[in-house]
Amino acid sequence: MEEKYICSPKAYVSRTQREAVNGHKSFVLWLTGLSGSGKSTIAHLLEQRLHEEGIRSYVLDGDNVRRGLCSDLSFTPVARRENMRRISELGKLYVDAGIICICAFISPLREDRAMIREIVGAEDYIEVFVNCPVELCEQRDAKGYYRLAREGKIKNYTGVSALYEPPLDCSLIIPTERLDVCQSVNLLYTHLKPRL
Repeated sequence: MEEKYICSPKAYVSRTQREAVNGHKSFVLWLTGLSGSGKSTIAHLLEQRLHEEGIRSYVLDGDNVRRGLCSDLSFTPVARRENMRRISELGKLYVDAGIICICAFISPLREDRAMIREIVGAEDYIEVFVNCPVELCEQRDAKGYYRLAREGKIKNYTGVSALYEPPLDCSLIIPTERLDVCQSVNLLYTHLKPRL
């Protein structure tokens, strides 16, 4: 016998139901830090580890967001803020879908990170500072962006000609000057484990 579903505009599947099916809680994990600090590498390796454990997650970073969702935005301060706003709203949808959204963005200003926290909701937002001195970030810079910024060919480059404000009240600091990638991911995973 064919099952019948009640069609109603008020019918919906709740976040709690999605989390129950997924077998874990959902939240936005926001990695902030300078370019070259290791944010994206840590984010993708964490995603791989979570996936291997059957935990649903997805990484948002400059590479995938700037190709589509934010491809119309420049790098002016106003456009960068709008970039963060859009990503925050998308992260909030991932949370409602029961998925862990791992965001890896420089997000240099405390004011913008406060906006992100407000949009996502403080209870669903975990901010992690991937801390690395700018000198080491420059050594790791395979694309040469820091060099171009030092030469004045890239304007308003965070850490060179634009300000980065370290978090004052983040959930975790990952010192990638001292920890390698595996140690960094392990530290982050251990920190998150109670939230899963």
